[in-house]
Amino acid sequence: MNELPTLSIRVDGSMLPAECVELAKAAETAGLAGVWFAENAFARGILPAATACALATEKIRINAGVFNPFSRHPAMMAMEIGPLDEISNGRASISIGAGIASATARLGMSGDKPLPALRDTLAIVRGLLEGKEVDYSGAVFSARKVKLDYQPRQNIPVYLAGRGNLTVKLAGAAADGLMISNMCSVEFAGRSAELMRSSGRAAGRDTPGRAVQYMPCCTHPQSDEALKAAKRTVGEMLPRFWALGQRVGSAKEALLAGTNISEVDYADSATRIRAGEDAADVLDERHATAFSLYGTADECLMLARKYKAAGIDELALTFSGLDAKDQIAAIGAAFSRARSG
Repeated sequence: MNELPTLSIRVDGSMLPAECVELAKAAETAGLAGVWFAENAFARGILPAATACALATEKIRINAGVFNPFSRHPAMMAMEIGPLDEISNGRASISIGAGIASATARLGMSGDKPLPALRDTLAIVRGLLEGKEVDYSGAVFSARKVKLDYQPRQNIPVYLAGRGNLTVKLAGAAADGLMISNMCSVEFAGRSAELMRSSGRAAGRDTPGRAVQYMPCCTHPQSDEALKAAKRTVGEMLPRFWALGQRVGSAKEALLAGTNISEVDYADSATRIRAGEDAADVLDERHATAFSLYGTADECLMLARKYKAAGIDELALTFSGLDAKDQIAAIGAAFSRARSG
């Protein structure tokens, strides 16, 4: 059992709240640990779905984020996460990230200072959730004598999301953990997790931060069918993440580290997929293995073990397709077998 990471599910704003509720209930029935709500720019805000899931479940964790301070002020984050924690009877957490600069620009704001923005956000959110009056003047965000009108639960977990070394170090020094994106190789993710923890030790923290990684999961009784689905799922993300890698060095390194996939290969694959070719024909097993869990449920858990070995505490799995609930049930059953064994 200790060879496996904690398993949760990931949902996002492309899904109707009712769909999120059905998957959250399936995950709780399957014995999984939590639901991670990914808020993407200009899709549905995740708070309605998170609230609905909190009311429809009893035990599973309700993890909100990643919230971007350039679209939601840090004080508003604290105002919202406290009631979500109340509704869920103490099951909530919050994740913060300052990425997606292009979306920030479309709002008429500059995201040129993501690290100072995250530092300011942590200071304001932490202080407010601790019930303090926050009088903070930051490089990007400030709060002048602000105090919540209610007392939130103490120690609501606060995570940071990011790939860059400075953000990862800040997560170790001042947050409760690190959120690692899709399309990050296990080698890159493991290095990030260790950097976060070493930063925490250097800051004198007694409890190491948790490393949580988003991960597509495609399970099927027939391994070859699962592989096709995994290649298509990875193929949906690859062109976008490869384009990001041309602008952000850490995003490119996340794709390359330990994958044995070359820059030429990525560029060619992205071009072909954009042109309309089926990713199941364009990509090979290297891509599926590097960026997803796939196969039978037991084979998925075998792949999950390498993330635990690399230092990842939790995988937030994305399930898609009409049989998503069945896939969740299969993973939960396999996880239960591994736990009892």
